[in-house]
Amino acid sequence: MGIPPLVLASASAARLRLLRTAGIEPLVYPSDFDESQVQLDSPKDLVQVLAEGKAAAVAAQLNGKLILGCDSVLALGGEIYGKPANPAEAIERWQQMRGQTGALYTGHVLIDQVQRRQLSRYQVTEVEFALVSQRQIEAYVATGEPLQCAGCFALEGRGGLFVESIRGCHSNVIGLSLPLFRQMLADLGYDVADYW
Repeated sequence: MGIPPLVLASASAARLRLLRTAGIEPLVYPSDFDESQVQLDSPKDLVQVLAEGKAAAVAAQLNGKLILGCDSVLALGGEIYGKPANPAEAIERWQQMRGQTGALYTGHVLIDQVQRRQLSRYQVTEVEFALVSQRQIEAYVATGEPLQCAGCFALEGRGGLFVESIRGCHSNVIGLSLPLFRQMLADLGYDVADYW
C-alpha cells in the first residue's frame, strides 16, 4: 500500500518543528476552524472535538491525503485553559499555576482520505510548575511567548525554565505526542519510517 502525503492542519510552528525534528516533512494547511463554537466541560472531549474540527476543515479542501489535526488545553484546579486572551489574563493564569500541577491534554485526529478512515485519540501529561516570583511572571509574559501557547507556557522556550517536572509524554506538552502519532499511523497500516 502506498502512503498518502501527510498534511498538518495547523499553523503551529511548535508542531511543525516536532515533526521535522522527527524527520517528517508534512504539507502545512492551517485550519480556519472556529474553536469558539465548541464548549465542553471535559478536557479530553474538548481537545478531540477541536482536533477533529481542524482536521475536517482542511480535509474538505483536499483529496488523497492523510490529515493530522491537533489541539491542546491545560486542565488545572477544575478549569480548562487554552491560549490566554491578553497579557493580563496570562499574568493571572501564572499566579494560579505557580507551584501547582496541571494536566496537559492534546487531541490527535488522523483523517485518511485514501482508506476513508478516521482515528481520534488523546494524550495527557502531568506538568508540575515551579513556584515562580511575580517579577518572573511579569517578565515572562512581557516576552509574548505565553500568549501563543495553550496552558500559557512553551516548554521548548523560556517556559521550560518554570517547569519542575513532567510525568508522561514530553512532546505532548509541546503540542503533538510523537509516540501516539506513530501508533495511530500503525493502526492505519502505515509505518512511520516511510515518512522519512
